[in-house]
Amino acid sequence: MANERDYYEVLGVERRADGAVIADAYRKLAIRFHPDKNPGNTEASDRFKEAARAFEVLSNDELRARYDRYGHAGLQGGGRHEFNDLSDIFDAFGDLFGGGGVFSGAGGGGRRANRARQGRDVGTSVSLSLLEAARGATKTVEFSRHELCGSCDGTGAKKGTKPQPCEYCAGHGQVIQSAGVFRLQTTCPSCRGAGTIIREKCPDCAGEGLSVEQVERRVTIPAGVDRDVRVRLAGEGEPGANGGPPGDCYCVIEIEDHPFLTREGRDLHCEVPITFSQAALGATVEVPTLDGPKPLAIARGTQAGDVVRVKGLGMPEVRGRGIGDLHVHVHVEVPKTLSPKAEQLLRELAAEEQKSVSPKRSSFFSRLGEYFQPKEAASPTEKPRDEKPTKKKESQS
Repeated sequence: MANERDYYEVLGVERRADGAVIADAYRKLAIRFHPDKNPGNTEASDRFKEAARAFEVLSNDELRARYDRYGHAGLQGGGRHEFNDLSDIFDAFGDLFGGGGVFSGAGGGGRRANRARQGRDVGTSVSLSLLEAARGATKTVEFSRHELCGSCDGTGAKKGTKPQPCEYCAGHGQVIQSAGVFRLQTTCPSCRGAGTIIREKCPDCAGEGLSVEQVERRVTIPAGVDRDVRVRLAGEGEPGANGGPPGDCYCVIEIEDHPFLTREGRDLHCEVPITFSQAALGATVEVPTLDGPKPLAIARGTQAGDVVRVKGLGMPEVRGRGIGDLHVHVHVEVPKTLSPKAEQLLRELAAEEQKSVSPKRSSFFSRLGEYFQPKEAASPTEKPRDEKPTKKKESQS
């Protein structure tokens, strides 16, 4: 996963490219690097598979959103096909070329109509409180999926009958046409790739062999999960084709907002208001935690904006590698209204502060005075330079 190239780079498209551009880019690469066109070329085969993986993700809105947000790591855990061989690629994307595969022959790309295939994954969401996320929980989730029709056992044929091999393609599901030096393999127009024809359809599922069902399941959530984490319910997805295994159900975690606590990774944060006197003299106040209010000592001389760290009151690691901390952000409240007695006490405090000023405050006011004082002041005995001396008048005798 870490060595994979960027999928947009693989297909040679911009990140804002739409589905049509992405599909067109994939078609060109698939034809260029197809094993039938490059027999014995391992590098071409690898490029062919790489393009298929890129197209699968970027052509799926959900997978593409996860990839854009988290990169290759966001695709771990399911939701994609496992391309074990080249035929898996043709099974998944053959219809882009007008049939089950681009070519047939040496590459082994022929689609096998009766081949067992794993079912698709389904998804749902599960909402947790912050406490449930911290302690773990067992929740009931609901989701929709297809299930085999009980009347026809998934065959799609009316009870007492069964599907018949398609005469047009002899049950292969594919027809082959010549296209220059290549042979073009397309989906059978009669059976649409199934290889069989249902003469009499099951009335309960209209020949689909499947019905949509609403399912309830219990899911166990491990302690310490964060939002957007996916918990897998193995085998609870769509049924597989032709006896293949079912897909999985992925439960996406959503965590409700807490009235006092916010989460950052495994640490928790909260804001606690205190009064000026508590900040100056120190106090013990109650702070919110996951287990309810707990006492916290506020040190003498605490300043507004100070953060008090309490170890071990955060969120646990999912893999049991320790517990985070609680960060208490102190907010000093200034009262908007005062009682007469409180106002008198504050005025006395202000007067006391003027008599005993801290060095830091003294330095501040000294620098403030120097800043606003004129840099050059004329001496009171010095005569102005622009004034001429006046002559004394002689007295007349």
